[in-house]
Amino acid sequence: MILVTGATGNIGRELTRELNARGAKLRAFVRDPARAAGLPEAAELAVGDLGEPATLRPAFAGVDALFLLTQGIGTDYTANALAAARTAGVSRVVHLSSFNVLGDPMPAMGYWHHEREKLVRASGIPATILRPGGFTTNALDWVPTIREGGYVLDPIGPGRYAPIDPADIAAVAALALTEDGHQGQEYVLTGEETFTVAEQVRIIAKATGLAIEVREAATTDEIVRSRFPDGAPPALAEAITEGFAVMRADTVGFRTDTVERLLGRKPRTFADWCARNADAFRRPADA
Repeated sequence: MILVTGATGNIGRELTRELNARGAKLRAFVRDPARAAGLPEAAELAVGDLGEPATLRPAFAGVDALFLLTQGIGTDYTANALAAARTAGVSRVVHLSSFNVLGDPMPAMGYWHHEREKLVRASGIPATILRPGGFTTNALDWVPTIREGGYVLDPIGPGRYAPIDPADIAAVAALALTEDGHQGQEYVLTGEETFTVAEQVRIIAKATGLAIEVREAATTDEIVRSRFPDGAPPALAEAITEGFAVMRADTVGFRTDTVERLLGRKPRTFADWCARNADAFRRPADA
């Protein structure tokens, strides 16, 4: 039995499909069962909260392998999940981390993931660590300003990065969860093509038929406010600001060939992702 945490998210949904296609026995861990619509019918559903250890025992019962995705700033969710995994006798963990742990100096976003990685290694459970870069789905953060005003705020200017499709992250995770030879490995995952924000916006505009303006953000606070209208915790806001500064400085764009080496094919392209998700950027009446 494979337990997938974060099963209703961008990676988790793709992973449940991958595992189902492989004929794996799987269980989807969710906080809100209403959001489980669209998961494979063959997937068992376990309702709980990684922040509430008492809910984890039944979810982890009989589980052999765990896909561990935890969000937020701290390490409590990771510690709770690993404690439940040890009790249940889980023999394999695939942990979603971030390529930010490779930063020198390590940014705050990387530090949080680094601390979680330390917990995974200290658990004694054989583990594979995935370190993806930015996701193609991060472009969905631009939906509100595209729909409301036909523009995107650009915080990184000349900075470039190689967004990866969550479906490719899921494909690598499925490989590590179902095949031997990946324990102890750390896989850094990116797309193949590097883009500036302006280049990404042009691709979105072509896929959607929308006229979209790119505006350089006056301050990164403006970006944070656009993504968190009700405000973000100070530590998270500072980490986002720091992250944009790091991205702005990288005018080449960090990328790896790990996806191709592991899957035997090129990563999915940003243009393909935009074509599949074009309606998400349009107003409902125009979709």
